[in-house]
Amino acid sequence: MNSASGPRHVDTGEAHSARVYDYILGGKDHYAVDKEAGDAMVAEWPALPVHMRENRAFMHRAGRYLARDAGIRQFIDIGTGLPTSPNLHEVVQREAPESRILYVDNDPMVLTHARALLTSSPEGRTAYVDADMRDPDAILSDPAVEATIDLTQPVGLMVIGMLHFILSGDGDHELVRRLLAPLPPGSYLAATIGTADFAPAQVGRVAQEYERRGMPMQLRTHAEASAFFDGMDLVEPGVVQAHCWNPEPGAPPVEEQDDAMYGGLARKR
Repeated sequence: MNSASGPRHVDTGEAHSARVYDYILGGKDHYAVDKEAGDAMVAEWPALPVHMRENRAFMHRAGRYLARDAGIRQFIDIGTGLPTSPNLHEVVQREAPESRILYVDNDPMVLTHARALLTSSPEGRTAYVDADMRDPDAILSDPAVEATIDLTQPVGLMVIGMLHFILSGDGDHELVRRLLAPLPPGSYLAATIGTADFAPAQVGRVAQEYERRGMPMQLRTHAEASAFFDGMDLVEPGVVQAHCWNPEPGAPPVEEQDDAMYGGLARKR
């Protein structure tokens, strides 16, 4: 695992979305402040762990589709989060061991764990960029991109569980377009987008907890979520609740109000 920059200080005094996510999913890489935040959020919406599991399951299915059905062999994963097996490289390298994965996150704890745990198959490669999605130029100019990704060949751009932390004032849709711009036709965008369409009161209170703890988020309608894929060709069934996107046969049922995430996968023309 490579990175162009060294580790930064881990702020243990404020909750971080990646560590809250880790705590709620039953991981061990978090601090007391993250546990406190996670407990407060689950108290507001007990289905939050279900919602988070479905978000991750969407990533697994989209990754498998890209590697197995679309023939994609290189991936850029924006907002990697703390490693929770199976990670993206494990999913896609089971289908195609030669796959290359570039992980991107801006949490120093994620960086430390990624270097230790996100180890490629011998045939493929993994690398890590320490950067913020709000700065696409910093991501795309990092030496790890050129060392890992061949921009003459299609790429799977994965933006999973991130876009609700990117506000419209950050130029949300423009950021996605800038990340897609250097990728050749035949590349794909896989994204999940938080919504309050199905449990507005509960999800709204969770969003308030995030904002109160310094992690403002923006929840989007179906039309607003779909706009991230404008100008691309959506893979069926389009932009739907994450658990409804090509579920695995025999997957346990999920109640509509327990999934506050839209998911979609689309091909760049």
